[in-house]
Amino acid sequence: MLVIVGYLVVIGAVFGGYILVGGHLGALYQPSEFLIIAGAGVGAFIVGNNAKAIKSTMKSFPLLFRGSKYNKSLYMDLMALLFRLMAKARQHGMLVLEFDIDTPNESEIFKLYPRILADKQLVDFITDYLRLMIGGNMNAFEIESLMDEEIETYEHECEIPAASLGQVGDSLPAFGIVAAVMGVVHALASADRSAVELGALIAQAMVGTFLGILLAYGFISPLASLLRQKKDETTKMMQCIKITLLSSIHGYAPQIAVEFGRKTLFSAERPSFSELEAHVRLAREPVKQPVEEDA
Repeated sequence: MLVIVGYLVVIGAVFGGYILVGGHLGALYQPSEFLIIAGAGVGAFIVGNNAKAIKSTMKSFPLLFRGSKYNKSLYMDLMALLFRLMAKARQHGMLVLEFDIDTPNESEIFKLYPRILADKQLVDFITDYLRLMIGGNMNAFEIESLMDEEIETYEHECEIPAASLGQVGDSLPAFGIVAAVMGVVHALASADRSAVELGALIAQAMVGTFLGILLAYGFISPLASLLRQKKDETTKMMQCIKITLLSSIHGYAPQIAVEFGRKTLFSAERPSFSELEAHVRLAREPVKQPVEEDA
């Protein structure tokens, strides 16, 4: 929604200001200039990316028009979930988490936090490393190194669509100049026309430069920045999980481990100590465990 609002502000400011100085919108309607700039931009995008990068960029477009799901409430749910898992393991041993790890959709603990459960990436990140903690025979430094590698890989994958859009945005002003030069060439080739007609042709050519710059800095480049911000939000969730689980491995109590995780969050979404403590206090309520029926 904010993307659409931003676009409306850009369009209103640019074209509204143009109208206020007496400009006529009809003079800016140059489909051929738009075709040259947009077509060249799309072509350059295809040339500069492989099929995997193109597919990844296309998949990222729906995310741009959705609001952020990572807020304070979701962070507190995440830490409450981690607290329940660590408290259960601390009380009964790590092996008791096997059912929750293998079947998170059936786990009574995970089902208490449906928004976390709906995020497959986060659930996989949690369960994979809990599984390694149970049976991987790995120390804390090895698990931390593996977590860092996975987070770095995720950041690299997310950077591909952002970088692709950024490159297209950077190229559009140049393609606008190409369109303008072609328009000027057309005008000069029509030097036998009247001064009024030549003036109109040159004005049409200048629209190319205008469109290239407007599309680049008003529409495309901001999308690349937005994708990077969304990547940072997901990365922060993964870092919170990483710090919390590592604190548990080092022997800290679940209450202290989630406090370590809280400190990694961005200040805008970070709950206060008292807010987290109150939320965790609710998480201390016992969860019914699945009872296996005797054969």
